[in-house]
Amino acid sequence: MPSIFDTMQRKILPHGYAVLLLAIALPAFLSTSDLHGQDASPTGSQAKNRPNILWLFAEDTSPWMGCYGDPINQGATPNIDSLAARGVLFSRAFVPAPVCSACRSALMGGQNQIRFNAHEHRSSRGPAKLYLPDHMKLLPQLVKESGYFTFNLGKTDYNFVWDVPATYSLEKNSRNSIPWKTLSENQPFFGQIQTAGGKNNTAKFPASRKVDPGTVSVPPDYPQNDIYRSVVAQHYDAIRKDDDFIGNVLEGLKQSGLSENTIVVYFGDHGANNLVRHKQMPTEGGLHVPFIMAGPAPYVPASAVRDDLVNLLDLSATTLAWAGVPRPDWYEGQNLFDSKFVPRSSVFAAKDRLDHTIDRVRTVRTHRYRYTRNFKTDRIFLQPQYRDSKDYVRNLRAMYADGTLPTKLSEIYFGERPAEELYDVIKDPSQINNLATDPEYTTVLTKHRSLLEQWIAEGDAGVGEESEEEIAYQGQEHKWGTGVNPEYEGVRVDRDGDGLSDTWEKVNGRDPSDGKMLFTFDCGGWQTEGWSGSPDLGNIAGAQGYLDFTLGKQESSLHRRGLSLAAEKNRGAFTIRARSDHDIILQLVATSAGKKESSNIVGEIALKQGDQWKTVSMPLGKNEAWKGLITELELRLRGPVGTLVEFDSIAIP
Repeated sequence: MPSIFDTMQRKILPHGYAVLLLAIALPAFLSTSDLHGQDASPTGSQAKNRPNILWLFAEDTSPWMGCYGDPINQGATPNIDSLAARGVLFSRAFVPAPVCSACRSALMGGQNQIRFNAHEHRSSRGPAKLYLPDHMKLLPQLVKESGYFTFNLGKTDYNFVWDVPATYSLEKNSRNSIPWKTLSENQPFFGQIQTAGGKNNTAKFPASRKVDPGTVSVPPDYPQNDIYRSVVAQHYDAIRKDDDFIGNVLEGLKQSGLSENTIVVYFGDHGANNLVRHKQMPTEGGLHVPFIMAGPAPYVPASAVRDDLVNLLDLSATTLAWAGVPRPDWYEGQNLFDSKFVPRSSVFAAKDRLDHTIDRVRTVRTHRYRYTRNFKTDRIFLQPQYRDSKDYVRNLRAMYADGTLPTKLSEIYFGERPAEELYDVIKDPSQINNLATDPEYTTVLTKHRSLLEQWIAEGDAGVGEESEEEIAYQGQEHKWGTGVNPEYEGVRVDRDGDGLSDTWEKVNGRDPSDGKMLFTFDCGGWQTEGWSGSPDLGNIAGAQGYLDFTLGKQESSLHRRGLSLAAEKNRGAFTIRARSDHDIILQLVATSAGKKESSNIVGEIALKQGDQWKTVSMPLGKNEAWKGLITELELRLRGPVGTLVEFDSIAIP
């Protein structure tokens, strides 16, 4: 697909938009204090003179509209385009999280979700509850207390316990049957209508309006096949269907006599739902959303394009300014039209647990670069997730398994998870080439690492894990899956003592009661299966299916603790399938429990260098060092420094 910068120049400029390269170049539109005074919210007749504010909050939508210069939807999104034509289009707007509940929670709180423990997806739905800090009030509540009628039609999806009556004057789970009469009688109003966006079911969408999959371009970070062409085409169709709904809303405003005094804001909560590197992922695709507003002067300037970096938290602050409500000190956004507005040089975002998939990722976007820090490198990018039954995910996994997935895509989706990522997103908007290890970008990397560290230091509730109660709830069987990350192992039972819980073994197709040692490293949510390495080995989690590491010393070691293996049930041969680029010696040490814990050398295995996988074994039989209840294994590795070693499996057949 063409980059947003190409399309903005090629497609938007001919339509007469006034491009404003820096937000500071905008006229000094009124700030909160300009409108109503800094210290008090308006009341009485003054309140009645304030504008209505309507958010059209789209689910799972990437900015693939005509007004964003997209050639496929050129002329096919007339209602969204009409808002851009008479208002302000923000070309580089980013959400604080790539998933609905965390993003929505952040916008309601006015600050990033990691600041007030709202970062874990759909927390507080189980027995463990999270509450807002005592000093915090949600955005609609602040506006409601100032005299506004507040409403929400559709989902809320907040990650905490909240006071519905204090927040909304009217709250319905459905966006259908918009109560125009009620709104007309209760002005000014601040309302949200949640649109289906990318989740629109397009099965019955008119065939004449559907996009031909053969005409679309699949982003380069996905397989270039018919499955993904259909996914991309369907997202275009979903946006077209959403545009129809938005047209109905705009017509409803007009018919109710509300158009002239209503600010309309259209935006998304994150990127396309069926593109697995968009939704739920803190990438350009996952975080870049459409953001358009239109309304009466002096609140919204006419016919402008803003190219400065925008955080959607700025919408929260701007909404308060429109409503004449002083901005609380915890707010991280700023009024986009304040006379003292300072353009952003960076925007930040975070990803944490999503459904049953546990992760922790933080990212910063500057003008040219995106830097990402992955804190949990013992799991691959494409972990087990709620979309695993979808054909587009099965296709990725099948291509990886049979070796037909292109090397670069294998690296992205199933390769070793890098601790740091750096991309030139002007040249590489799909984030294909990670520059973090390129010496030419050392200065850029250092700068962005520092930016992110400073942002995290301001407060990050994701440093620790959720409560055991919440982890147990999220990891159990739900319609979206059962958790397989190591964090769940602490609240589960391992009846056969092989170091892997019964639940984990069942999900991964193993026998949870056989008491046999088996490690295959095939689970993308826990690549190491509990093995750890000496510090010189670094990250031992390799691509899905493997451990891999480089010897940093002539003598290194791997450990597997937390076992209760009965030696009598494991009398076969200790077997390793591996390969190495130099000859190495593997020495097995077993720790046995008894009256006195003891560690004994069981034996040694020689692994010869070579590109081919080799299976090497050590018969256990009646080995006196292999006895009782085995609680820990140590593999001591001897070989030249710099030797690359890969393990495919460790087992006792």
